[in-house]
Amino acid sequence: MNRVTSRRLADDREIVYVDGPDAPPRCATDTRPLGDRVPSGELRWDALVGDWVAVAAHRQERTFLPPKDECPLCPTGRGSVPSEVPERSYEVAVFENRFPSYAPVSLGRESCDAAGLFETRPALGRCEVVCFTSDHEASFKDLPLDRVRRVIDTWAARTAALAATPEIEHVFCFENRGREIGVTLHHPHGQIYAYPYVPARTAQLLARAEEHLAKTGRLLGADLLAAERTAGSRVVLESEHWTAYVPFAARWPLEVHLAPHRDVPDLPALADEERDDLAVVYRDLLRRLDRYHVGPDGEPLAMPYIAAWHQAPARTGREASRLHLQLMSVLRAPGKLKYLAGSESGVGGWVTDVPPERQAARLREVAS
Repeated sequence: MNRVTSRRLADDREIVYVDGPDAPPRCATDTRPLGDRVPSGELRWDALVGDWVAVAAHRQERTFLPPKDECPLCPTGRGSVPSEVPERSYEVAVFENRFPSYAPVSLGRESCDAAGLFETRPALGRCEVVCFTSDHEASFKDLPLDRVRRVIDTWAARTAALAATPEIEHVFCFENRGREIGVTLHHPHGQIYAYPYVPARTAQLLARAEEHLAKTGRLLGADLLAAERTAGSRVVLESEHWTAYVPFAARWPLEVHLAPHRDVPDLPALADEERDDLAVVYRDLLRRLDRYHVGPDGEPLAMPYIAAWHQAPARTGREASRLHLQLMSVLRAPGKLKYLAGSESGVGGWVTDVPPERQAARLREVAS
């Protein structure tokens, strides 16, 4: 059972502690002289492709690779300066990003030129940081199962709360790990973005799902999962409630999808037994990632990765959507990165470096 405590930071941003029943009360006060919260910027309409771009110049000032004793995600008192977390310890902590791409307060305004080409709107929404543990040296794969389950519950609860906000259209839970991915804070953490529109990739997934549903009467995600389980060559692992597989047309040099056996649109829809099983399977997958590549000395290499939860938008297409996790990495071999160069970045023409079947075989091979 989780105990949830909501508090306010010095600039009035919310911080939420998610603890077990035996954790100490969370009542510490943030004493930093922060002033007013930083507002978000504006959204600009890209008429060429029909998508929004957030302009957030204030993010140029965000914290970048600080020394360990100035980590803003460690509990206050562990380092030389007060952190974003006023408590001296925590289990899971969620707080509004100090340098947000989207926020409840925005400097943007609604505007549109006569031709409809230069449309702007406020970048309203919310960006949250999810700290998985107070241990600066840990990673998600090191967490005990009860803590993994607490993080899963936190993703689900925050998704439900943010999706209920009137201006929010989509909630995206994700983790970036590793300098190669672009991580600027090494403390184990993830993020949640609550968008005031449906982002392009999600809209593309939804369009295909709705087309498949209209044509067949079935969910595309369910049909893909069934086909991969039948084929078998790309399946990495199966449990009672989940299957992990490398997709047939994987784009990244390492890419794994994790899907529930039951049709659910999002994380809040998962039942207790599915969340318990997910904690085991997800941690297993992350541990396999860190055994996938071996360095010249024979030691396993930590895998840089992005873990992205694809779930139904808040207000549209929910009957066609099906939850799944996408794990991906840019590391194609030790010391070699997959760069999104001319073809991928210029026209979106992807070329995969490692056959999906080879990826799946290696992930099966490195099971503990």
